Amino acid sequence: MFNNLVIFFLSAFFEIFGCFSFWLYFRLDKTFWWIPIGIISLVLFSYLLTRIDVENAGRVYAIYGGIYILSSLLWLILIEKESFNKWDIVGSFLALAGAFIIFIGNRSN
Repeated sequence: MFNNLVIFFLSAFFEIFGCFSFWLYFRLDKTFWWIPIGIISLVLFSYLLTRIDVENAGRVYAIYGGIYILSSLLWLILIEKESFNKWDIVGSFLALAGAFIIFIGNRSN
């Protein structure tokens, strides 16, 4: 279970970093070199999700959704230097609760 959580959070980091690389280029007029960096990061994200110990891709993605929401809000604070609001907190709690139920209910033995 711990290994799966590490992989989920690493996946989230690489997905958010990859998408943010495109954001840097297209929205913040940064160098083109953010695009290939983003592509590599998104490939790593995709690969890592295949390493999760859950049988079906759809369930992995559903569980990952909760982790992604939490990770995105951490990115908001740590990288973009913005604050949570109460709806961020409530929404992430609900998403994580749902992801946890799906994960625990469908773990491989």
